[in-house]
Amino acid sequence: SMCSSRPRSSRACDAPPATAAGPRRPAPGWVPGMSRIPTQAIIFDMDGTMIDSMPWHAQAWVEFARRRRMDVDVPDLMARTTGRNGTECIRELLGREVPPDEADALTREKEDIYRELFGPRFAEVAGFRQFARQVADRGLKVAVGTAGDIHNVHFALSHLQMDVQPLAIVRGDEGLPGKPEPAIFLEAARRIDVLPQHCIVFEDAPFGIEAARRAGMRAVAVCSTHSPAQLAGPHVLAAVRDYTELMNTDFLESIHVATV
Repeated sequence: SMCSSRPRSSRACDAPPATAAGPRRPAPGWVPGMSRIPTQAIIFDMDGTMIDSMPWHAQAWVEFARRRRMDVDVPDLMARTTGRNGTECIRELLGREVPPDEADALTREKEDIYRELFGPRFAEVAGFRQFARQVADRGLKVAVGTAGDIHNVHFALSHLQMDVQPLAIVRGDEGLPGKPEPAIFLEAARRIDVLPQHCIVFEDAPFGIEAARRAGMRAVAVCSTHSPAQLAGPHVLAAVRDYTELMNTDFLESIHVATV
């Protein structure tokens, strides 16, 4: 596949230290030293990371542009806006500063189209719910840091029906700058009372991977719509297609979980 859980270099990684339970296989993309940093929380991005929604966001922009008779290069717009909040997206779309009421109205229109399109075909990123359960079972805190607004968050959670409720959800409509600024992830860590270096961010987009780096957090690249090369960084522990692939490795066993 375009995205595999092989280490980033072709050279085999040193295995993590053996424990009383016996030797372990390396985690995907395991980086010597990085897995030894104590981990207390996982912060999930939402769109493209928890739910397989990015193609439907793209489709929603196509439909939005059609209804408004606008000429929009959707792939270019997606590249410039994935991870940004609603106001920032509209500013990129129109190429100008936009008054808050106009930005809100246009955002609402586009997101209504998105939920209309994705609702009947809703899907999680494969294995997400099961993985979130395993994360919580290991004693790790679970939070969400998304540029999505309150309506998209409610939409996602009502469809997902997770048996693990995130301890905090930080949204893009709370007045924080979107990614690649680190504010959303830093606020998520603050709300769950975990230092940034003890968090691992799961992200599917370049701006989100960069936001994690700026926040001083490690990351896992979820390659639902981007390649590992597009989501690379010195802080990226692994690149996987989805959680089914990740759960076939011993990623959760390889990270040093330090619950307090």
